[in-house]
Amino acid sequence: MTPSWARLRYELWPDLAPDSRPQVSVDDLGHFRDPTRGNRPSLASFLGGQVVTDNHATNLLHLVCLGMPAARLKIENLHNSDTRSPTDDASARGGRRFPPRSHGSDPQSCPIRWTVGRLSSTLDGMDAERLLEITAYWSYWDGQVQKTVPRDLDLPRRLRDSLVLVVQGARRCGKSTLLTQMMERYRLNPKHCAFLNFEDPRLGQHLDHTLLHGWVAAFRGAHPRIKKAYFFLDEIQGVTGWEKWLRTQLERPNDNYFVITGSNAQLLSGELSGVLTGRHLTLELFPFDLGEFRQVRPVGTFEDYLEDGGFPEPLLIDNGDRLRQQYFSDIIERDIRERVGARSAVAIKQVVQMAFESAGAELSLRRLAGAAGIAVDTAASYLAACEAAYLVFSVPYFAFSDRKRSARNKKYYPIDTGLRRMAITHTGADRGKLLECAVHLELRRRGLQPAYWRGRGEVDFVAATDRGIVPVQVSWEAPIARHHRALEEFYESFPHAQEALLIGPAEFEAGALAELAPPGS
Repeated sequence: MTPSWARLRYELWPDLAPDSRPQVSVDDLGHFRDPTRGNRPSLASFLGGQVVTDNHATNLLHLVCLGMPAARLKIENLHNSDTRSPTDDASARGGRRFPPRSHGSDPQSCPIRWTVGRLSSTLDGMDAERLLEITAYWSYWDGQVQKTVPRDLDLPRRLRDSLVLVVQGARRCGKSTLLTQMMERYRLNPKHCAFLNFEDPRLGQHLDHTLLHGWVAAFRGAHPRIKKAYFFLDEIQGVTGWEKWLRTQLERPNDNYFVITGSNAQLLSGELSGVLTGRHLTLELFPFDLGEFRQVRPVGTFEDYLEDGGFPEPLLIDNGDRLRQQYFSDIIERDIRERVGARSAVAIKQVVQMAFESAGAELSLRRLAGAAGIAVDTAASYLAACEAAYLVFSVPYFAFSDRKRSARNKKYYPIDTGLRRMAITHTGADRGKLLECAVHLELRRRGLQPAYWRGRGEVDFVAATDRGIVPVQVSWEAPIARHHRALEEFYESFPHAQEALLIGPAEFEAGALAELAPPGS
């Protein structure tokens, strides 16, 4: 059988009827088959006559033939040969790089070379050139990366192309900045890294898996000589079908490395977690801790930290409160109201404000719903959405029995003390409550899931750690008799609990909570 060498030209006709689209198939993600001829030549060279690997060629083939609903492949025969090139056979088996061959400028004289004639109108109205232009805006291909406060996060030692790294956290807490820091952390060439923020309005209505496939293919096609490419997908939660698309990428590792961020704690919950089971490593990022805060404000006091919180950008400007207010409104509107389908954000704001004001105290859903003028189920769904958006955190009652735990109300704590100050009605400073909020967040940063306990007295937090159950009492002043009585009562119920931690401002600044680690760490 004499193989047909061809020039591949990709064209898209949006008005092409589905039943008239040509049938194009791919075998093993590596080779093109022309169903009209039955032959399987290797996809080996692309873009301006440059010789690249089959894997890169396949990315572009997917962009046109698989990801696009109206893709059409046109083949123009250029040359027929009675013998298959041994170099081509080797590439077909292993996808190895073709060595350059000098056959002059006539494409017919180079039987192992395939070139792209034209790629246009991809992505249902967004072409590859436009997509790369947007990517250039978010990326650092010029090598100019702004110095930022290094985040204290336990990153994996290296990235893997079979495992996606997921960074979750509140909107504007520093996830995008962390992505840029990863280039230095992993010593990556910025020109090999593609960044894209999926909340960029220029992406318009293209937020589905075809955009993702087209993005990777466009970058690979524009940079055929890059072996390892790193893709940083920021705020991916709004892209339809991203989970299953990413699973297909991880199932067949191809020197494409993925890091994603999201502003939703349920990004990988339920069904989504099942799609990426065993294929993801998830980290949570919070606003600045005290040490990071002091890198921005070296002379800032602990009380300054409690007052202003840890959201990075407001700490750098004069009128930070205006930005904090905007953050609060943005999270309510974009991450909560749209999620629950509420017509108005008024009741949601009331729920959040009451949760913030009651920080450190048990919160009754029935009383909350009555005060906001909504149903109890609605109040519960609003709080769940707020928690998913990292605006508040629930702290359950500590008990080994599910029945006892569910019978008690939860406490709620804010993501940030500065944000809380902007949201609640100002009734005077409460340093003890602010310290308790800061302790709660520090426990979360350390991977712990704090609870509270109440008998006749109350233990502020109970944490299951690698050394056992540890009760934590928080007090701005020195602990008083009621704190000790509550601990004695707690030990009567849990005699095997570890020694309690008594946290005041001095102990917090000294890092007393640093000794706590989650079980199995």
